[in-house]
Amino acid sequence: MIINITLYHYLILALILFAIGFTGLVISKNLIKALICIELIMSAINLNFIAFTSFKNYIFLKGMVFSLFITAVSAVQSAIGLVLIYLIFKNRKTLMSEEIEELKG
Repeated sequence: MIINITLYHYLILALILFAIGFTGLVISKNLIKALICIELIMSAINLNFIAFTSFKNYIFLKGMVFSLFITAVSAVQSAIGLVLIYLIFKNRKTLMSEEIEELKG
């Protein structure tokens, strides 16, 4: 039995990834979990760009190039986020976002 995977299958998968990431970002109290949820959201966006580019047969592959830039930005964001989380943990001895109140207005 051969199942044809269409554009809609990729869009549903991206929607599920985005929903899991967004729900985790809203619910998460731990900063590392929030960073992982942001990565899930970025992966869902990348999947959309790649799916549209591959199924619509664009000549210039703009979605692939844009997805490459998003991957680079995501890697930099992860590195900076992990450094900030390390510094917060070093100073405050906690990673719970509710307990970090220094920046509240």
